[in-house]
Amino acid sequence: MSRVQSVDSVALLPAYLAAGTAVLALLVDLVLARRTATIVAAATGALATLVAAVAVGAGAERRTFCVGADCSYVFGGRAALVAGLVALLALGVLALSGPLLRDGVTPVGEFCFLLACSMTGGVVLGAAGDLITLIVAVEALTLPLYILVGLRRGSLASAEAAVTFFVVSVVATTLTLLGAALLYAVTGSLHLERLGAILADRSDLLDLPLTTVAVTLVLAGLAFKVAAVPFHAWAPATYDGAPLPVAAYLSTASKLGGVVALLAVVQHALPLSVAGPVLALVAALTMTVGNLVALRQRRTVRLLAWSSVAQAGYILAPLGALALADVDARSTAYAAALAYAVFFVLLELAAFAGVVALRPAGADGGRLDDLRGAARRHPWVGAGLAFALIGLAGLPPGLAGLFAKVTVVRSLLGGDAAWLALLVALNAVIGLAYYLRFAALLYTPTDSAPAGSAPAGDAPVGAIRPARVVVAALAVATAIAVIVGFAPQLVLDLAGS
Repeated sequence: MSRVQSVDSVALLPAYLAAGTAVLALLVDLVLARRTATIVAAATGALATLVAAVAVGAGAERRTFCVGADCSYVFGGRAALVAGLVALLALGVLALSGPLLRDGVTPVGEFCFLLACSMTGGVVLGAAGDLITLIVAVEALTLPLYILVGLRRGSLASAEAAVTFFVVSVVATTLTLLGAALLYAVTGSLHLERLGAILADRSDLLDLPLTTVAVTLVLAGLAFKVAAVPFHAWAPATYDGAPLPVAAYLSTASKLGGVVALLAVVQHALPLSVAGPVLALVAALTMTVGNLVALRQRRTVRLLAWSSVAQAGYILAPLGALALADVDARSTAYAAALAYAVFFVLLELAAFAGVVALRPAGADGGRLDDLRGAARRHPWVGAGLAFALIGLAGLPPGLAGLFAKVTVVRSLLGGDAAWLALLVALNAVIGLAYYLRFAALLYTPTDSAPAGSAPAGDAPVGAIRPARVVVAALAVATAIAVIVGFAPQLVLDLAGS
């Protein structure tokens, strides 16, 4: 058998463009030293990556870095969906970062370079065909975020958040690498599809304690990335300490990357008899703990962070039924998990865009009371934020969120996991309380606000003039969420391909 690996540059085109964006942003900042030119270069590269992902994904599935039938890079419809969405999220975060980069506290060149490096990891992640490529892509997505979280000069909260994120991520990566090494020791392979075939054909391997430990370690390491309970404690503190645009990226692209990695190993590599029950328990704990703690939050970003934890539980729920499901139901579960993640990140980006628009440039998310009556002073921005919150709650007219939850419940019922479907429904009702409370607060008259609720130094909501680029990002994210809400089957088809 030939050991010469084939290289398909067309399949790698989105990754080339994403990596080239990082180099271009750094060179433009070095040569021109102009903020606007650097941001435009990074935005142009992200847009080119998005276009390339759609163009390459529109054709037949492409495989490269292959040895025999085993390939390390497989670019099909699902990979195109992930790559395009990560590029879109990077573009959106660049728009949200306009006011932050304009105040001079955050270095523009480093910010754009690191964001493009993280985007490159996300683009490669969707096409990863072996454990090494998968783990390297996850780390390429995550490593730049350590610096982005703490990049704001003179901010103790950002520094603390960066250290917390770094320590937790190092532990998560260690667990994942150890699990991957043990899987290799058991099977002698690292390619995902080959791993799955070996474990399916040799049932004796499933009885080995080493296999159970390996699967558990891989799942635990990747569960850190999606902030699933009990590996979630880092998320609220990190999100709240990070600059708002970086928190938006953490809550969307970083979480999407963790979901894609989990989906890849569960679908192709890990034995469902071991992974299914573990994921079912993790999903149940994650959605319940996230929703219950979110009810008590009074800070805006912490509420969004805890709700993001709960949303991770909904995303993982379909995977928890895999051990009980037949082949058709499993395909539906995989598609439901990824489709929910797509719907979630679009609405989450819109929610963060609304918060950024209504807060002073460079400020943190503040308290919920700081946004009291904001929709009365800025009707369109407030309406966009309220729409995102209602969509995350799963209510119309936020059809994307509604279809997401219906898709998850339907996949669970198809997989004979009615108890988990009931838990999803109950948690969705709990989630209504804080999402609707937040949305209603936007329209509450300010004369009912408690005295002294605004932190010192913050401008009143009515005095804030939302940046045009942030409003544009909110409008685009809302428009895409509306379009996707009316065409959910398109996302499901791409997620299942």
